[in-house]
Amino acid sequence: MPLPLALPAQRRDLDSPAGRLSLYCARPEGAGSGLPPLLLVHSVNAAGSAAEVAPLFAHYRQHRAVYALDLPGFGCSERTDRPYTVRLMTDALQWALAVIQAESGGVAADVVALSLSCEFAARASCETPQLIRRLAMVSPTGFSRKKRRYGPAGSVVGPPWLLRLLRWPRWSEGVYRTLTRPAVIRYFLARTWGSDAIDEALWRYDLLTTRQPGARFAPLYFVSAQMFSADINTLFEALTAPVWVSMATRGDFTDYQGRHTVAGRANWQFHAVEGGALPYFEDLPGFTRRLDPFWA
Repeated sequence: MPLPLALPAQRRDLDSPAGRLSLYCARPEGAGSGLPPLLLVHSVNAAGSAAEVAPLFAHYRQHRAVYALDLPGFGCSERTDRPYTVRLMTDALQWALAVIQAESGGVAADVVALSLSCEFAARASCETPQLIRRLAMVSPTGFSRKKRRYGPAGSVVGPPWLLRLLRWPRWSEGVYRTLTRPAVIRYFLARTWGSDAIDEALWRYDLLTTRQPGARFAPLYFVSAQMFSADINTLFEALTAPVWVSMATRGDFTDYQGRHTVAGRANWQFHAVEGGALPYFEDLPGFTRRLDPFWA
């Protein structure tokens, strides 16, 4: 079945060094708030797509130009068999931001990134600070557990042998099919929510996006930890843009004991937001009341 739009908005393809990228866009009908454009970036998992930011997209399109990106290997973006690396994801994000900046009179955009995509956004901000004005992280990776990641620049967490094992032709398709069975997707969403009261529309879209041609390639790089940066805490500490962090209080993503490395810095602020890792699905007004002052 062809993949429907994840968001009720204009969607277009961008030809980029990271391949064909899918970008959604909407603008307010009136004058708007005067704020710069906002880019929303979904998380990375077996079923990632722009559908994960649907409530935020609906909220912000009333006030400002808002964009949502399908990362390489996900949603309507290119899903060919190629290396899905940290570099590829960061390049895609930077390309989309450069396009948005060109369409917005040269101003830097604000960014909301989810989970692992926060690492790509942090790298993009360090490398091209002129593209990102402010960065909001929702349930970011890189702060859990006691050990911090200060590895060599550009290195990743996962061992190469694990990727080779998962990509072995005899079982790579079977591994992905197991990860994306309807009950398994529901199970992982429940762990994300910290509750069985998941968003049913997101679950249904996850079923569709995981059954598209080439859907298995990028998630296997995620499962083998090839997309987790071994130098992420170095990048976090190098950020100069203002950063707002939403910390979940339920589910699998409640460990932020490593935030002490940046929590005392003037450009970082952390907020324990009641709910799971995607709290705006549960209480959009409550979430945006916490986040909106950050954009001012």
